[in-house]
Amino acid sequence: MKIICIGRNYSEHAKELKNEIPDNPVVFLKPQTALLKDNKPFYYPEWTQDLHYETEVVLKVCKQGKYIDEKFARKYFEEVTVGIDFTARDLQNQQKAKGLPWEIAKAFDNSAVIGEFRKPGTMDGINFSMNLNGAEVQKGNTNDMLFSFEKIIAYASQFFTLQTGDLIFTGTPAGVGAVKIGDKLQGFLEGEKVFEFEVK
Repeated sequence: MKIICIGRNYSEHAKELKNEIPDNPVVFLKPQTALLKDNKPFYYPEWTQDLHYETEVVLKVCKQGKYIDEKFARKYFEEVTVGIDFTARDLQNQQKAKGLPWEIAKAFDNSAVIGEFRKPGTMDGINFSMNLNGAEVQKGNTNDMLFSFEKIIAYASQFFTLQTGDLIFTGTPAGVGAVKIGDKLQGFLEGEKVFEFEVK
């Protein structure tokens, strides 16, 4: 199982981090050890002082495919959830300034939080949000993505064979921010809570 992540997929988020709007999906991977599920607590790493949440809709791949045509991409996922792409922003900025890869800031253990998967009534215009200590801090709608689910699957499958159980994090809207020890995070898909955990 692999975790495919898409960066800069909402224009307002790209702008808030002063990144250019991409011509193609920005793809990076996380290993299986990045996965955190079942509402288990997240333990704040000792090597960062600026850890950010990034709330995203996550797709679960339901069958194997390679070079998938965009018009057939819907056949490759049936369930979605909301997740958190945790990012050590200070470490990421240091790596980017040196022109180095930044997986250590994105792909570390437990950096890919996922909630319970659902089969929504529609895969178009999915609403999602995240609360930090009871207050909504991030919300989005998948209609605002620069690259749709179908485009992401078609693009990523050119390079990686998609396998049953693979996860695809589809990008975060504006509103990312820092967390600290003691924070409680809740994720919602169409108003239904799909995860709740604490930072320790």
